[in-house]
Amino acid sequence: MTEKTPRKHEHLRKWQPGESGNPKGRPPGSGLAGSLRRAIAAQAADVIAALIAKAKEGDVQAARALLDRLVPPLRAQSAPVAIPGFDTATGLAERAQAALRAAGRGEVPPDVAAGLVAAVGALAKIIETEELERRIRALEART
Repeated sequence: MTEKTPRKHEHLRKWQPGESGNPKGRPPGSGLAGSLRRAIAAQAADVIAALIAKAKEGDVQAARALLDRLVPPLRAQSAPVAIPGFDTATGLAERAQAALRAAGRGEVPPDVAAGLVAAVGALAKIIETEELERRIRALEART
């Protein structure tokens, strides 16, 4: 279909694409999910109090339900590492090699070295993209 050929019934369209045909439609929260949320909210204080009481009595599931919602899970954190040759490397490939050599010698954990190599790879892609953008701008400026 070309742009000059009108679509069937396009002349009947009253609203632009993306506009609602019923802007005052059903209000948010008026469906089943909204009524369930309101019912739960009305009883939330009692449910929480019951969970706390059960947790105090030693109910591990109740304690877990409370803690899962209140305390964010702990995330593994690596200690800072010093990799010989990483800072003085002149290129990205040398930095990746330095990280892999350090892992091979047991100076850093393999997951830390893998993360560094992945970061070096991502940096290489960023640099490559910037270089391509620069070249395209230069070519467009010539024409």
